Amino acid sequence: MTLHDSTFMYLKPTNDQLNQMELVRESFRDFAKVLDAELPDGPDKTWIMRELRTVAMWANVTLTRNADGSPRS
Repeated sequence: MTLHDSTFMYLKPTNDQLNQMELVRESFRDFAKVLDAELPDGPDKTWIMRELRTVAMWANVTLTRNADGSPRS
């Protein structure tokens, strides 16, 4: 697998992408609140919340890149 040259570069989101990111972040934040309220405290909950944060970050990356890693415009 060959990574696109911009894979490790910052890609400034377009205004449309920023709006999409805000919606996605709000959705993850709402889901995180449900999980925090409903799941018992402990290492499993900690793992789930950390993974949710990772998935949320990758969702934002997905909004700025094509499948091959090239910038979406």
